[in-house]
Amino acid sequence: MAIITISRQMGTGAYQIATEVAKKLKFTFVDGDLITASAPKYGLSPEMLQMVDEKPPSYNTIEDRKRAAALNTIELILLDYARKGNVILYGRGCQYLLKECGNVLRLRVIADFEDRVERFAEREWIDPDLARSMTRRSDHQRHGFIHFYFNRPWDDPLGYDVTFNTSRLSPESVVESIVVAAKDPYLKEAEAAALPLIDNAIMTTKIKIALLNAMDLDYRPFTIVVEGGDVSLSGYLTSEEEKKSAIRVVKSVKGVTNVEEDIQVVNYDAYRDKS
Repeated sequence: MAIITISRQMGTGAYQIATEVAKKLKFTFVDGDLITASAPKYGLSPEMLQMVDEKPPSYNTIEDRKRAAALNTIELILLDYARKGNVILYGRGCQYLLKECGNVLRLRVIADFEDRVERFAEREWIDPDLARSMTRRSDHQRHGFIHFYFNRPWDDPLGYDVTFNTSRLSPESVVESIVVAAKDPYLKEAEAAALPLIDNAIMTTKIKIALLNAMDLDYRPFTIVVEGGDVSLSGYLTSEEEKKSAIRVVKSVKGVTNVEEDIQVVNYDAYRDKS
């Protein structure tokens, strides 16, 4: 159940590389099209998917929470495909989403900025100045998504096993290098330990979605630790009623058998009145 993640800058030719690797390895290629096709099974509309995919989330308003829940639903789709194995997960921070799994080959595809602009302009038949602006915007948006969602820099070299520069290497050589790397015995040996880790990640994501969709809960980020059906939940809420609601929501998630909580009730109004 080998897993390959590919992080890419726009205009690097990474999509064609990933497509060819998937063909050679007979892997499922999980890109935007496959996520879009899978989304209705998870209750995610095309409009919401377009609104949140690879964009930094927010948690302030009810609408923000719906978007954050949708973003977590994309994560759930990716994890479900990862569980099946023999997949290429394209973009969306998957190198950090599965960081604990030893059977994941984490790749990054880059190129010189002007080379990327030229390729993008030729591919889309647009003015180079417009292509330059769109390329910068894409870089900024993806960097913001990774930084907000995973609290890591997009270009952190420690987030990847191999980085390919397509300004220096041909697509053919990159494809062949990936195919060889994907067959490394180390990845095969790590497969057995990966499945429970992915299952825990799936359960964690389902809990996050359930809490975000609980409209009677004044949502604040929780720390969630899952081990099989056992869940540890910690964080801060403003009332005992909300605390009970949060625990009830977590227990309602299919597969949860036990909840240990360390939720602190902090009433900010009481503190304000005493000051």
